[in-house]
Amino acid sequence: MKSITQDYQNDKMVSSSIKNFFKEYKISATLKESNAYKSKGVSVIAIFQYLFMLIFTNRSMYMNILMGTHKVDFGKDTVYRFINSIHINWIRFTTLLSTQIASKTITKLTDENRVNVLILDDTPFDRASAKKVELLAKTYDHAKKVYKYGFRLLTLGWSDGNTFLPVNGCLLSTENKKNRINEAVVVDKRTAGYTRRNLAQTKGTVVALELIKAARKAMIPASHVLFDTWFCSPSSLISIKEIGYDVVAMAKKTPKIHYLYDGKMQPLTEIYKKNKKRRGRSRYLLSVEVALVKDGHSIPARIVYVRNRNKRKDYLALITTDMSISEEEVIRIYGKRWDIEVFFKVCKSYLMLSKGCKSLSYDAMTAHVAIVFTRYMMLAIENRKETDQRTLGELFYLVTDEMSDITWIEAFHLLMQVFLDTITDKLSLTSEQLDQLMETFIAALPKELKSRFQLCA
Repeated sequence: MKSITQDYQNDKMVSSSIKNFFKEYKISATLKESNAYKSKGVSVIAIFQYLFMLIFTNRSMYMNILMGTHKVDFGKDTVYRFINSIHINWIRFTTLLSTQIASKTITKLTDENRVNVLILDDTPFDRASAKKVELLAKTYDHAKKVYKYGFRLLTLGWSDGNTFLPVNGCLLSTENKKNRINEAVVVDKRTAGYTRRNLAQTKGTVVALELIKAARKAMIPASHVLFDTWFCSPSSLISIKEIGYDVVAMAKKTPKIHYLYDGKMQPLTEIYKKNKKRRGRSRYLLSVEVALVKDGHSIPARIVYVRNRNKRKDYLALITTDMSISEEEVIRIYGKRWDIEVFFKVCKSYLMLSKGCKSLSYDAMTAHVAIVFTRYMMLAIENRKETDQRTLGELFYLVTDEMSDITWIEAFHLLMQVFLDTITDKLSLTSEQLDQLMETFIAALPKELKSRFQLCA
């Protein structure tokens, strides 16, 4: 794989690529529409672009200040005020941006009959070492079956089966006060900051519906919502149908959830036992029509039983509210859900999703998530426009400054970054405390070392 060398020309190229992305999709206007604007001083777009570019230049704001390479027209306090703003509606921002990209670019590259979907899932957002983080909670990791300190990042994404775009998301704390380590700070009830803090303390299924409603309001081009078993219940499926989307989901094999079949309410396990299965090489074992019933309201649905590839004697059950599509199409559409798993992997491995924000503020963490989502959108567009078969991880490295010959000062840079990250987590320092520590450290350095910093700046 070819890499971009660390020189001025490539810095210009990276910067130009990002500026073109910002211009084409009118990110400045989208920020303003999301209540991110200033009447005077440094423009919001300048701050946002600075934060956006940090990951692609192998730098952080702390190390830029330390090394004397912080060459922008604003200081750290300006950045802190921006990411800690309670007025910016980050859910609206990413929703509008993803809708614009999907409508303006992606859908034009595919057949008009292609099924576009929304995908709902969550992933752990660990903050295990920072015990003073606002709204920190003990959250359950469904994959590892353990409780961890942090949040669950509930994410709604869009996909056409080829390109995935994160639409919006919410860092969930917990609705159970006993599992919250810290409470929310008091903010103005009229602000977006107050709304997102309330969402963070709301049941995940309720928050998911709010994210879907936001996508619907933005008119993102999608017809179905996909999700795993955790969200699958008759009430959720009915609610999403009422919003305006059909559902394709993995149904829970539990005796607690019943469907109206053959005149009576039954769990899907009993329905499976009572029907003759298909033989041979059929892609599914059984397909039945049922009704979803909740509070006197009922809608038709289809349950498609398929073989579990990991356990041949077992089965999986897919359920859909779209009665117009075939069983094979149900299976094919649900397969697009895997796109969000790839998204989580890329964001954690390359875009510093969980580790890129050391702030204790819930607003700052939300802003960080939105910036990571935006970075992923840019990489996804580059991948799609060039019909590039390389992974997004490879593309990330191609727009990143990679150090070829590391000097002692660069090595010191990296060591200091590790040191700062460690003490921030272990000691739960605030941004102001960390700044004071950095200033004290720099002041205590020998004159010779300070001069070396200046020469390398």
